[in-house]
Amino acid sequence: MDSPADRDTIAHEEQKPVETTTNRKAPFPRGFLDTISTGWAERPETLPSPREQSVWAARRRDRVSAAFPGDRLVVPAGSLKQRSNDTDYPFRAHSAFAHLTAWAADAEPDSVLVFEPRDGGHEAVLYFRERADRTTAEFYADATIGEFWIGPRPALAGVAADLGLFTAHVDDFVATDGDRVVGVDDELTRFVSELRLVKDEYELAQLALAVEVTSSGFDDIVAELPRIVEHPRGERVVEGVFHRRARADGNTVGYDTIAASGPHACYLHWTRNDGAVVPGDLILIDAGVEVDSLYTADITRTLPVSGRFTEVQRRVYEAVREAADAAFAAARPGVPFRRVHEAAMEVIAARVAEWGLLPVTAEEALDADRGGQHRRYMVHGTSHHLGIDVHDCAQARREMYYDGLLEPGMVFTIEPGLYFQIDDLTVPEEYRGIGVRIEDDIVMTSDGPVNLSAGIPRTADEVEEWIARLTT
Repeated sequence: MDSPADRDTIAHEEQKPVETTTNRKAPFPRGFLDTISTGWAERPETLPSPREQSVWAARRRDRVSAAFPGDRLVVPAGSLKQRSNDTDYPFRAHSAFAHLTAWAADAEPDSVLVFEPRDGGHEAVLYFRERADRTTAEFYADATIGEFWIGPRPALAGVAADLGLFTAHVDDFVATDGDRVVGVDDELTRFVSELRLVKDEYELAQLALAVEVTSSGFDDIVAELPRIVEHPRGERVVEGVFHRRARADGNTVGYDTIAASGPHACYLHWTRNDGAVVPGDLILIDAGVEVDSLYTADITRTLPVSGRFTEVQRRVYEAVREAADAAFAAARPGVPFRRVHEAAMEVIAARVAEWGLLPVTAEEALDADRGGQHRRYMVHGTSHHLGIDVHDCAQARREMYYDGLLEPGMVFTIEPGLYFQIDDLTVPEEYRGIGVRIEDDIVMTSDGPVNLSAGIPRTADEVEEWIARLTT
């Protein structure tokens, strides 16, 4: 066993490279250095049983291996990202890494999954920074990875048992010139993205769970409406109420919550959330909980703050719901994905033409070459794939995504909207400042689409009853 003097030398040598804020830290005194490595209870390691998703991840790795015979494949988890000075953003592993390892909310920064070519396939090895012994300076002197600062870190044997993977220390990983790396190699990046187009049973269950927790988060918001209205930045209160549910029953939010009240609802990505929530206005809430497996929901509801829609608000709301229902009816196995958007647009064009907002007929607006006038009031698409990313499969080829055919196991959103900005002179004054979106999460089955979020009130009447029930 080493002597205290040896540990003193080690500590001083190892302390310097990990110290990043020496201008505000006192040096460790000798008494601390002489005793920090002693007096700790033994930490016996009990190997865990494999986690549920490890079997599914192994099957996904098999598909990757079969597609790239003989190639060394590298899937990095990613690193911590600096927020300011020595403060980092919370770490979230790259989605392809999580999908192929089953390591999700508990994944370690700077880990690397490597497919080492072997006869007849690959051997998958997970490299990560194992926990440091308490005799090392890392334990107490490195605020990024030291267990004194962030708590216990995983050991190689425990992770190997948990994930069903060979493991090795990240210092043993050596990159080679022939490596094909996710995020660098276009073909590999595209393949691991398209691998997620059709979800397996585990993924579908996790998405259903994410929707269930998100539904509870929306109930929380509705129940808090009286308090939300009282606060001068009620949008922030909405965001906070939902975040509380996301952290309590999930991992976090799947994306920045949009809490857009009044005219803010017309800004598609309003995440500033610093406005008041005023009775008489609508508030558009686009929010989703990411569960511990990293699968996320993505749901939007638009609520009348006072509990009742005005005549014009209801007219716009029900038009958007009609568009959503038309898109849902159009979604069937074997139908092109783009048909979902087209069906919603047919309703949107018909309604805004009926209200006299278009300079052309609805049919002319829908013309692929010369139309599009209705898109002024709904510029975004109606659907996107959903899964371990809120906009999942984003690197897939167009022919596999927008022009691809719907298959059982695909999960996607349906989210039409109408947005009449406060200064839009092409619409009557009574419409200005009204923004409505209804978004649901849909899983395709062999029998047709199933709305995972159908339990969250959707019609105007249901929304009014929902508010009345939870606020009185």
